[in-house]
Amino acid sequence: MRIAVGAAAATVLGIVAIPSASAEPASEASACAPRTATTVTSGLGVLENLEFDGRGGLLVSDGTLVGDGALRRIAPDGTVGTVLDDVTGPGGIVVDGDTAYLNVGNTTASGLNDTPDGTIDAVDLDTGERRTVATGLVMPNGLGVLPDGSFLASRDVGAVGLTRAPAGGGEATVLRTDLGSVNGIEVDGDTVYTVTTFEPVNRLHVLDAADLTGPVRSIDLPGPGLLQAPDDLTLGPDGALYIALNLAGAILRVDPGTGETCRVAEGIPLISSVAFGAGPGWDPNTIYTTGFDGTVRAAHPVTEQQTAE
Repeated sequence: MRIAVGAAAATVLGIVAIPSASAEPASEASACAPRTATTVTSGLGVLENLEFDGRGGLLVSDGTLVGDGALRRIAPDGTVGTVLDDVTGPGGIVVDGDTAYLNVGNTTASGLNDTPDGTIDAVDLDTGERRTVATGLVMPNGLGVLPDGSFLASRDVGAVGLTRAPAGGGEATVLRTDLGSVNGIEVDGDTVYTVTTFEPVNRLHVLDAADLTGPVRSIDLPGPGLLQAPDDLTLGPDGALYIALNLAGAILRVDPGTGETCRVAEGIPLISSVAFGAGPGWDPNTIYTTGFDGTVRAAHPVTEQQTAE
């Protein structure tokens, strides 16, 4: 099957690749307007991921180059608290109600050595109680919860691919390894989005949550892949995907329907994760980011007056 979106699409290994377009329609000019980044807090470790807890906090995966990391909670005023200590290789975070799910064991050593010491842990946000809900993962990085309650994790070093863990807990199984160095995961209803990180041409993959081993629609992302290093991604209120370009230090906006792209923020060093504000004290129109430099930032939208100017 071939699909054309503005240009001929190439089909390889059942994956439909759609070349990205760099020019956006006039109606999207404001959405593509450059944002201004400010610092929320700094001085933390190697920050991998973030997720709002819905109760006024921003949870971040705080890793270290040596030793254990932690799951931190950032308040809107930048105050830093600790939810969990002694977390080896904290990775992707998903919040579901009063529970935060966290990838553990997201270490390069495990990826290179193919060591299945990764887990998905659940943290009760009311009591702080921690329990393991999935085992047998290798370097779990990105994390998503599927409509049936099962978990989807990514691995981007070694035998890269997607791994699924059952909703009721237990041993995880590798789902597919043909998508490249997949990293961030975003689940929106029956649609799953993921991006690759270490490819000459990186891609945004679009999968059917009900048929995760089936056909995949893919959008080529602009720029030299190894110099961009797409990491995490989030779905914006406008229906577009916003992708953290780690090495480029930028946020890329992608229309998943047309493949059109634009950069909405620059100059964010080693950006690793993005999310729109949610919960008390956080602006829903602002993109909050984490970085390997230990800094949490806010990428603010331009005002109507600034756009007019």
